[in-house]
Amino acid sequence: MKIGQLVEDACGLLETRGPGNKEIGSLCQDSRLAGPGAVFFAIRGTVSDGHDHIGDAVARGAGTVVCERFPENLDPEVCYLRVKDSRVAMGYMASAYYGHPSRHLALVGITGTNGKTTTVTLLYRLFKRLGYEAGLLSTVENRIGDKVVPSTHTTGDALEVNRLLRCMLDAGCSYVFMEASSHAIVQERIAGLEFRGGIFSNITRDHLDYHKTFEAYIRAKKQFFDRLPATAFALVNADDKNGMVMLQNTKAERHTYALRVPADFKCRVLEDSFSGLHLEMDNTEVYMRLVGRFNAYNLTAVYATAMLLGQDKMEVLQAMSCLGEAPGRFELMQSKGGKTGIVDYAHTPDALENVLETIAEIRQAGQQIVCVVGCGGNRDAGKRPQMARIAARLSDRLIITTDNPRFEEPEAIARDMEAGLEPGMEAKSLCILDRETAIKTACALAGPQDVVLVAGKGHETYQEVKGVKHHFDDREVLARYLPAWTAGQSE
Repeated sequence: MKIGQLVEDACGLLETRGPGNKEIGSLCQDSRLAGPGAVFFAIRGTVSDGHDHIGDAVARGAGTVVCERFPENLDPEVCYLRVKDSRVAMGYMASAYYGHPSRHLALVGITGTNGKTTTVTLLYRLFKRLGYEAGLLSTVENRIGDKVVPSTHTTGDALEVNRLLRCMLDAGCSYVFMEASSHAIVQERIAGLEFRGGIFSNITRDHLDYHKTFEAYIRAKKQFFDRLPATAFALVNADDKNGMVMLQNTKAERHTYALRVPADFKCRVLEDSFSGLHLEMDNTEVYMRLVGRFNAYNLTAVYATAMLLGQDKMEVLQAMSCLGEAPGRFELMQSKGGKTGIVDYAHTPDALENVLETIAEIRQAGQQIVCVVGCGGNRDAGKRPQMARIAARLSDRLIITTDNPRFEEPEAIARDMEAGLEPGMEAKSLCILDRETAIKTACALAGPQDVVLVAGKGHETYQEVKGVKHHFDDREVLARYLPAWTAGQSE
């Protein structure tokens, strides 16, 4: 394959220098991975600028460089393509390099603050149950049919995503469900992909360390829908006040789902308990194994998506009734002594509030809630006091601990959280920075029938401190201190 076969109008080509139509060896955006004939994309990042590494890529054998500005010294043997945006060009060229796999797959993306992982995981499991080969691109893992591929980001870069989509297509997959994070959208990691549909779950405060303002965060999500083609569907949560905002400029076919307001796909919660949800979905009663009103939204989005993809209603509802929770999402553990443990990824104020309100609604009279929660370092510090205040308000005992402190001091993060406690909340709050000790203490404080919620890390199996990831799994630790436990069943 030659470079000319990858360049199209959408790549934003402005100018070419050097010998044209070079043979392609590989694609890369890390100069250290460049080899003979490689196409090197010079990407401007938040920490480093790929333009500073063009010389290194060429020295390692790169035959083509895609950049936004030419380097001072041009190698006469190298083809330089100056483009408007290297990230956009990389997306479209990666798609072409791998044979435009998204064109041949029913690719559905979901964006929003909460519910993305659960929704795509449930969709993947549902379509597998319906007899299709399917692919999954999520925070927890990527799946090519039944093969698990570890995931390092919510949404990988354009090179990785297109490579995985190609593998999925080659493996016989016909449907692929992927998370589209706000970072990925604004960083053009999904540029060049052709979606069959897009889902909006909800939007609340998150990632303001990156987006700076809530308005910018909303625009990032909206950009996904603005770019959907007329052949796609756009499905949004009408109960979220920003749901209709997502539809304002989309060319896609517009659909809504909701629990409270009129919508194309409507769900009503008839009963919610630790054993599952009794729902009225699209005028049909159904029992689901998932717990909580927030999961009723996720399940409604899954059902609506399946309908928009042409599936049979009763087959879908029957299959959905067998689906369990996604890893680390309201994952239940029950000790024989009666204590209930819950591990949840809730790491935003809204998600934590949803989980705690759900527990409060379905617990039995007299059951106490002991909550263990921390906040990540080098991330949006503004949500720390909110998280502590919500946890203290909605639980009977609160233990503030570490999450992933990264390069911040755990004591400083804890102080930020404690600043959100209102008068009287300190009496039921503890600060135990060692996360295992915090979980152990919570289990000791909980009475025979009480509920212990460990929030913030969910599926993660590490704790990141000073740039080093140490093994730590909330589920393993909670199981250690809730003896003779049984876990909730998940597929």
